Amino acid sequence: MKKIGLIFRETLENRLKNKFKESQSLLVIKYSKLSSPDLTALRQALRGSGATLFVTKNSIARRALKDSGLEDLLKTIEGPCGLVFVRDEPVGVSRVLYDFSREHEHLKIEAGFLEDKILDKKDIETLARLPSKEALRFKVTVVLKSPISGLVFVLNQTLAKFVYCLEQIKKKKGG
Repeated sequence: MKKIGLIFRETLENRLKNKFKESQSLLVIKYSKLSSPDLTALRQALRGSGATLFVTKNSIARRALKDSGLEDLLKTIEGPCGLVFVRDEPVGVSRVLYDFSREHEHLKIEAGFLEDKILDKKDIETLARLPSKEALRFKVTVVLKSPISGLVFVLNQTLAKFVYCLEQIKKKKGG
């Protein structure tokens, strides 16, 4: 019969492995000296952007990372740290973390993992500065729409000039 502590650790480890599989990306943060209300505010902000903050013992996190093939992140698991699992858009989540870390000096962004690539702190900050997916879609739409709008404007002006010319001819002939 297994001890309760071992069952608990195995359950947490399996839960972490499942979260690794479900998530699009993973970010590692250090939250030492961050107050409980600030940590709660961070969790709520992350939840609003499609991410969850998971805090567990470092030994469990290391085993789960190793078993999931993310050995490069093992060196970042020291001291009080949390794993941020991103389901949807990593840009929004990294922006939330970056903004929160600028307001709270005790929160440090350490590293991350995005689609088979290990990210360092500078990569995550660069990711945070990117526009959101909706903003990029808007820009692409404007760029694609621009030539068509220009063509419509030119054709409209040509037609307007033609009508204006006909009006002038009508006035000259006394009509």
